[in-house]
Amino acid sequence: MMKMKKIVFAMAALLTISLSACSQGNKTTENKEVKKVLVAYFSASGTTEGVAKQLAEVTGGDLHKIQPEQPYTDADLDWRNKQSRSSVEMQDKNSRPAITNKLPNMQDYDVVYVGFPIWWNTAPTIINTFMEAYDFKGKTIIPFATSGSSSIKKACEDLKATYPDVNWKEGKLLNHVSKQELNELREQSGI
Repeated sequence: MMKMKKIVFAMAALLTISLSACSQGNKTTENKEVKKVLVAYFSASGTTEGVAKQLAEVTGGDLHKIQPEQPYTDADLDWRNKQSRSSVEMQDKNSRPAITNKLPNMQDYDVVYVGFPIWWNTAPTIINTFMEAYDFKGKTIIPFATSGSSSIKKACEDLKATYPDVNWKEGKLLNHVSKQELNELREQSGI
């Protein structure tokens, strides 16, 4: 009889420990904060758009195209012409091309990826328009870019200098990026 009580007691103790361990595991899962992600991008030729779509798929984020009020034509994008629209905008640090589709719910997002092509070694001025259209307090902002030959380094430095109160994470150049690399970027950003 005493032996039976010891066995029942031991089984009850094991059951209690098992249930405790299971509930602790669930607390970790329950307490893990689910972050709402936005992938906002400006794309003049479609290259950045392709990467943004992949990034939104990998992160589970919402996709938002930063659309200029006046679309860019091929002539506007001719970097060899100093009178082209993009050349003029990039020479004027105060240039803020108008955007047509402002998000009504930016406050809902915790993490915002901001994508763009590299123009004149930095972000196009329409990205400044986007950054100045919203309150990014409490949000994590992660720049990404595409480029034929430039790095993202100067663009990130310029954005951090212009918007020092924003919680910037390391920016990434995402030319010909694989889903595995996008998953690594997502993991590095804590999502």
